[in-house]
Amino acid sequence: MKAWIPLTLSLAFAVAAHAQTTCTYPHAPGATPDGNTATRDQMIAAKHDFDRYNTEMNSYLDCLKLQSDALTPKDPSKLTPDEKKKMADQQNILIQKNNAAVDELQTAVGRFNDQLKIFLAKSKK
Repeated sequence: MKAWIPLTLSLAFAVAAHAQTTCTYPHAPGATPDGNTATRDQMIAAKHDFDRYNTEMNSYLDCLKLQSDALTPKDPSKLTPDEKKKMADQQNILIQKNNAAVDELQTAVGRFNDQLKIFLAKSKK
């Protein structure tokens, strides 16, 4: 039974440390190729860049969710009004970060999809 105590403690510390980590904001791919002039290879390379960006952004959003979950107390009734305000402020910051990241992702991927449609339409001619 005593052997489980150190294991349980190390697991608890690992979870707490992960929840406190800083989430790394991914960089959007460079300029989107122009669908009118891009080659097939350029469009494929751009697709891979945007796939990578999408994956990294989803990891970032998952990290923000973990931070938000870590901020949520198991028994909020035990918090002082100052602690509740501080927690609410931190939650609002995480929500703003989440929303900004989603907006940027949608804009970047939307630009690429617009150019991809142009490229595909040009290719059919």
